[in-house]
Amino acid sequence: MELTVLGPRENFLDLEPEYSELERAHIVIVPAPYEYRTSFGKGTAQGPAALLAASAHVETYDEEYDRELCYELGLATLKPIPLDSLRDEAAVAAVEAVVEELLRRGKFVVTLGGEHTIALAPIRAHFRAFPQMSLLQLDAHADLRQTYEGSPYSHACVMARVLEFFPPERLVQVGLRAISREEADSIRRAGICTVFAHCIRTGNAQGWEERVLERLGSEVYITLDVDVLDPAQMPATGTPEPNGLWYHEVISFLQRIRQSGRRIVGFDLVEFAPIPGLHHAAMTAARLVYKVLNLAFAP
Repeated sequence: MELTVLGPRENFLDLEPEYSELERAHIVIVPAPYEYRTSFGKGTAQGPAALLAASAHVETYDEEYDRELCYELGLATLKPIPLDSLRDEAAVAAVEAVVEELLRRGKFVVTLGGEHTIALAPIRAHFRAFPQMSLLQLDAHADLRQTYEGSPYSHACVMARVLEFFPPERLVQVGLRAISREEADSIRRAGICTVFAHCIRTGNAQGWEERVLERLGSEVYITLDVDVLDPAQMPATGTPEPNGLWYHEVISFLQRIRQSGRRIVGFDLVEFAPIPGLHHAAMTAARLVYKVLNLAFAP
């Protein structure tokens, strides 16, 4: 499979070819600008490009880890996968093939959506590569509906599609605050570990991080819907929900996972829908990607 990378001024962090060539890079960013089933706010197809543009202004040095990860390991950014003419399973399959090829080459893969539907692709590819992995979903919504607005491939159904092949006892959901009764019933019936945002806020979920760690195995894949963040910090998403988590809470929680000895094997970031002129949201999304990368490779 021929894979082409973006050059400086287009790639993640605006890196020179010395650090962003595919052959030499250990980390690869896969832009997947898919948008077809969004149900409220639009614009996720523009998310990857806006995030990449903002990343040019993210510092390559991480003060918490005292390193420049992108120069140490190399970080390549593929050209966006052309998805305009593809729908549902065809779009998922196209992204899945690319991620699978990169994993075969030993790369650490970050997929940038696009609506959450597209996360089905890297999750399937990673599950084949890491069959014992756990799945951590950071999200305001459960995304467990069997169908939504007449389609099983809605962004509101992506985790239901995942559970068609993935063991529910290995799925952990954190930050939920807007679910249907159908989804609540599915969570109870399947025994999914779910931590609701209101429980974190009211203190009714004391020890929740420890309970999550008990459910996570040694290898963890993360699907990160930006609407897990409170709209005050991340208004640029299709379905923002109040009472969300804060940036530092998400990072602190992921640091706990890494410090526990668990290995992050890959992640996706989805549902970023840029708002013209609102620069802080794009910077937050770009910083989040780089911060998760830094903690994924923390010693």
